[in-house]
Amino acid sequence: MNTELSVIIEQDQEWFIAYCPEFPGANGQGKTKQEAITNLKEGIFLLLKDRKEDALKGLPSDAICETLTLV
Repeated sequence: MNTELSVIIEQDQEWFIAYCPEFPGANGQGKTKQEAITNLKEGIFLLLKDRKEDALKGLPSDAICETLTLV
């Protein structure tokens, strides 16, 4: 099963703006639709990285941290 997210793309004059409703705050823009989507992906990865770092702060020393991979 693949994890799929929604991408909303709007054009504002010469710019394409892309955002993902499942990740509030993540957006991308570009001169092309593909550039906007690529920048959106980078924004989502940065949000996930930041949330992971915040979540791991202050964990008890005996906490078990494993990796979950969504394919």
